[in-house]
Amino acid sequence: MIDSHCHLDHEPIYTNIDDILNRSKALGIEKLLTICTTDDGFKNILNLIAKDPIIYGTYGIHPHETNNNKVSKEIIFQKVKSNKKIIGVGETGFDFYYTNSDKLSQTRSFTNHIEASIELNVPIIIHSRNAETETFDILSNYKKYEPKILMHCYTGSEDFAKKLLNLNAYFSASGIITFKKSEDLCNTFKLIPSENLLIETDSPFLAPDPFRGKKNEPSFIIHTLKKLSDIKNISVSQLDRITSENFNKLFF
Repeated sequence: MIDSHCHLDHEPIYTNIDDILNRSKALGIEKLLTICTTDDGFKNILNLIAKDPIIYGTYGIHPHETNNNKVSKEIIFQKVKSNKKIIGVGETGFDFYYTNSDKLSQTRSFTNHIEASIELNVPIIIHSRNAETETFDILSNYKKYEPKILMHCYTGSEDFAKKLLNLNAYFSASGIITFKKSEDLCNTFKLIPSENLLIETDSPFLAPDPFRGKKNEPSFIIHTLKKLSDIKNISVSQLDRITSENFNKLFF
C-alpha cells in the first residue's frame, strides 16, 4: 500500500512518528508521501524524508495559506530541486468553502505551482473545494503542456471527474468514501477507471470509519482500500497492486 497524501508534520503525528512508522510498516505500507502546506513547514518535511526511506515529500502552499505565504514559480522550483525525495508540487488549488485566503492570492499561487510543476515535470497535488469551474478552467489553460495532475481527496461531482479525465488526471480516494452519506461520491469512483486511482489518508484529518472523528494516521488506509475495492468490485490485493503501480507511474 502507498499513502499518497498525508501530513506527517502535523500533530499528533510528528511527535509520535516512530510509532506511526512502525504501525505503517506492520500493515505493509511501502511509501508515505507527506505533503507541504506552508513555507515554514517545509523544514519539517525535510526532516521527515531524511528520517526513513519510505517517506517522500512535496513542496507547496495550501490555498488556505496563500495570503501569508506568497511564493514565486522560481522558489517552488528551487525547493523541489533541493532534495531528490521531494517528488511533487503542492498541496495547491482553490478553496472557496472557507475564506482563509482571497481568490486573487489563491489564483496567483495556483498558477505559479502549475507552471513550476510543468517545468519540473513532476505531479501537482490539487485541492479543490467549492471551486470546480475555477479549477478546471485554470487547468485547461495548460492542457497542451500535459501537466501531471493528482486530484487529492477527490469529493467532486461526476461531471467534474469526466472533464478532468480529459486532462489525464489521477484521483485519490480518502476515508470520506467510507462515510455513510457518501453514496454519490462512491458512484463517481465507480466510473473513474482503475488506472487513474490512488488512495490516501490525509492524516491526521478525515479518519475513515470505524475511526471517524478520531485523529487519522497512515495505517488506517486499509479501510479506504477495502471500501474502494468494494466500489470497484475487485479484490483488495488487486486494487492494492493497481493503486501502488499508479502512484509509482505518476511520481517515478
